[in-house]
Amino acid sequence: MLRIEIFSDRKESLGEGPLWDVKEERLYWIDSYGPTVHRADLKGGDRRSWTMPEPIGSLALREKGGAVLALRSGFHFLDFDSGKVTRINETQPGELRPRLNDGKVDRQGRFVAGSMDYCESDPVGKLFRLDPDLKVSELDSGIICSNGPCFSPDGKTLYFTDSFTKIIFAYDYDTATGDVRSKRAFGSFAELQGYPDGATVDSEGYVWSVEVYAGRLVRFNPDGVIDRVVGLPVFSSTSISFGGPNLDIAFVTSMARPFKGRYHREHEAGMTVAVHGLGVRGIAEPRFKG
Repeated sequence: MLRIEIFSDRKESLGEGPLWDVKEERLYWIDSYGPTVHRADLKGGDRRSWTMPEPIGSLALREKGGAVLALRSGFHFLDFDSGKVTRINETQPGELRPRLNDGKVDRQGRFVAGSMDYCESDPVGKLFRLDPDLKVSELDSGIICSNGPCFSPDGKTLYFTDSFTKIIFAYDYDTATGDVRSKRAFGSFAELQGYPDGATVDSEGYVWSVEVYAGRLVRFNPDGVIDRVVGLPVFSSTSISFGGPNLDIAFVTSMARPFKGRYHREHEAGMTVAVHGLGVRGIAEPRFKG
């Protein structure tokens, strides 16, 4: 039976990037404009937070401990014990409009993250890959708002959206090199009210995309056809991660900041919810090998 509970009642300005740690059984998530990284156990307790020096778009856990971050200016490391943040690479030096946003680790341990326009109007964003040797490569460009990178179970397809196109794209992903080719439209939000935001892939190879400014989860089958739509108590839903001991709980973040000058009417805006009973399981997110 479908059941939705409040996991965290913190009203994040821009809650994003939920990430379940299968080793420690903890959920990480962020407030992009806090800017803060949060962590809690399965019940939402044993909390800890780290304040960031810049707006944050996403994070991934490292095999060597700590996390790799997509901050405004580029890729950074976070040491959980000391809270120290160390810059790895500035991705678009000298450019004031872009900031790094959503990111995920591929099945081989590389971190793929894209940038977006602060003003959400011009295609100044790019898609980057950070390799374990800390080399940065540009995979795509001409993006307004990078969101929803995630990988098929075999790692051979990268899904990604420029939210304001209302299209989820698919690339052939070379698992040996991390290069992309054959970009094509995969799933469309053209007939839906909202826009594709954060996304993940379940163990059956179906893509779950969060419909921001509509408060729904949209599941696409491997052919890009909408298979299921699940309503949420938050209009401003932003991103998703499957977690819990069986990876069968969908953790969904949201935002409290106004949308087009209007404050959200629902009390839960900015909170993180846990969706139980979807009947599917996720895939454990890999750790960055660098």
